[in-house]
Amino acid sequence: MTGVVEDTRNRHSHTDNASLWRESRNAAQCVEEEEKWSAESGAQQSSSEVEAQEEEEQELASCPVDAMEVGGSTERNNLAAPDGGWGWVVLAATMLVLGLTVAFPSCMGVFYKDLQRDFNSSNTETSWVPAIMSAMLHAGGPLCSVLVERFGCRPTVMVGGLLSGLGLVVSSLARTVTDIYITSTITGLGFCLSYQPSVTVMGHYFVRRRVFANALASTGTAVGVTCLPLIANALLSHFGWRGSLLILGGVLLNCCVFGAVMRPIASGPNKSRQSQVSDMPNKLSLQQETTGLTHRVKTVFCGFGASLHRHMAFDLLVSNPHYRAFSVGVSWMSLGLVVPVVYLVPYATHHNVPLDHAAFLLSILGLVNIAVRPAAALVLGLPHFRAGKSVVYVFAGALLVHGLSSCIGGASASFRALLVFVVIFSLSMSVAGSLFYTVLMSTVEMSRFPSALGLLCMLQSVTMLAGPPLAGRLVDHTGQYSYAFYASSVCVASSSIFFGASFYFLGRQRDEEKKKSVTPVVTLAPDSQCAASEG
Repeated sequence: MTGVVEDTRNRHSHTDNASLWRESRNAAQCVEEEEKWSAESGAQQSSSEVEAQEEEEQELASCPVDAMEVGGSTERNNLAAPDGGWGWVVLAATMLVLGLTVAFPSCMGVFYKDLQRDFNSSNTETSWVPAIMSAMLHAGGPLCSVLVERFGCRPTVMVGGLLSGLGLVVSSLARTVTDIYITSTITGLGFCLSYQPSVTVMGHYFVRRRVFANALASTGTAVGVTCLPLIANALLSHFGWRGSLLILGGVLLNCCVFGAVMRPIASGPNKSRQSQVSDMPNKLSLQQETTGLTHRVKTVFCGFGASLHRHMAFDLLVSNPHYRAFSVGVSWMSLGLVVPVVYLVPYATHHNVPLDHAAFLLSILGLVNIAVRPAAALVLGLPHFRAGKSVVYVFAGALLVHGLSSCIGGASASFRALLVFVVIFSLSMSVAGSLFYTVLMSTVEMSRFPSALGLLCMLQSVTMLAGPPLAGRLVDHTGQYSYAFYASSVCVASSSIFFGASFYFLGRQRDEEKKKSVTPVVTLAPDSQCAASEG
C-alpha cells in the first residue's frame, strides 16, 4: 500500500516537473520571440528613420539656401510673411535702393557735355557710359541669382552697394574714356546686385499686400529719376563732374546700410536645417572623391545643366511661342527705349535751353511716374484686366503712345515742346511699366518665371547696350539730335505693333487648336424610341 502511494507521488512529481519544464520552455520561447520581434521592429523603425532622414537630406539639397532662410517652402514662407511690422522698414529700404540704382543712369546725361569736353570724345564714345551701366544692371541677373541662392539677399545687396560706390569713386579718377567704361561696368554690376535681391526679399515680407507693396516700391525709381538729376546738377556747379561722381559714390555706399536692414525671415528649426545644408557639400565632396573621374565630370556637367536650367530658360524660347514673341518684342523695344532719356539733356542744351531747365525735364518725368505708376498698378490690377486678355493689348497700346511721343521731342527743341513730350512719354511709360511683369507672367508658368525673367534681362541688356551708341553715331553723322529721337520712335512703335499682332495671331491659333481638340458628343436615343421610329 505504501509503495502504491509513493509511486503515485512520484508520478505526480514527474507530472509537475514536466509541466513546470513546459511552462518555462514556453516562457523562454515567448521571451525569445518577443526579443526577436522587438529587434525586427527596431530594425524596421531605424531603417524607416534612415529613409526619412535621407529624404529630408535630398529635399534640403534641392532647396535653395535663400528659400530656407525665409521659411523653406512656399507654405511656410506665406505663413511667416508678416505683411507689416519690420516689412515696412524693408519696403522703405527697397524704395531707396531702387531710387539709387535703377534711376542712376538717367542722371548721367547731366555730365554728358563735360565728359565730351574733357576727354575730347564723340557722341558715340560718350554714350557708351550710361549704356554700359544700364546693360550691366540687367545682364548681371544670372550671377545675382546664383549669389542670392548661395549667400542670401542681405549680403548680396551689401556687396552690390560696395561695388557701385567703389566703381563711381574710381570713375572720378579716370584719365581716359576707356577708364570710364571699366568703372561703369563695375558700377552697373553693383546696381544689379543691389536691385534684384532687394525686390526679392520684399516679396518674402508681403503676401497679402504684395500688389500694393510692389506698386509702392516701384515709385522709388521715379523718386530717383526726379531727385538725382537735380542733385547732380547742383553738385556739378560747385564741384565739377569729378567731385560730383566722388560724392555720389559715397551716397551709393548707403545701399550697404539699406541692405543690412533686409534681414531674412527665419526660425530656429530653419537655421538648424540651413547648417545641415552647409554640411551637404562636404559630404558630397567626400563621396565624389571616392568615385571615378568620369562620374565626377558627369556630376559637374549635370550640376551645371541644372543650374543653367534653373537660372536661364532657353528651352522656353523653343517650346513657348508666346514667350518667344515677347522676348523678341522686348529686345527690339529696348534698342530705343532709353535713348530719349540719355539724350534729353544734351539735346535741350544744344538748342540753348539752360542746364537747370533741362535737368528739370528729367525731374518732371520722375514726378509723373510717382503720381501715375501706383494708380495704374491698382487700376490695372482689377479682376477685369487681371483675368482677361485685354492686358496685352493695353500694354501694346501704351508702348505705341510711348514710341510716338518721341516724335514730339524730335520735331521741336523748345522747352514747351519738350515739356509736352516728357509728360506724354512718362504717362505711357508708367502704364507700360506697370504691365510688363503681368504680361510676362501670363506667358509662362510661375515656376519658370524667375528663369524666364533672367533670360529676358540678358537679351534686353544686349540691345540696351547697343541703342545709345548707335544713336550717338547717327548724331555724329547728321549733326542733329532729333534723328536719335526719331530712331527711338521707330523702334518702340514698331515693337508695339509686333506685340499686338503676334499675340493676336497666336491667340487665334490657340483657340482653333482648342476647337479641333474638342470631340463632338453624340447622344443616342433609347431603344424604345428607336423602335417607335422604326415602326
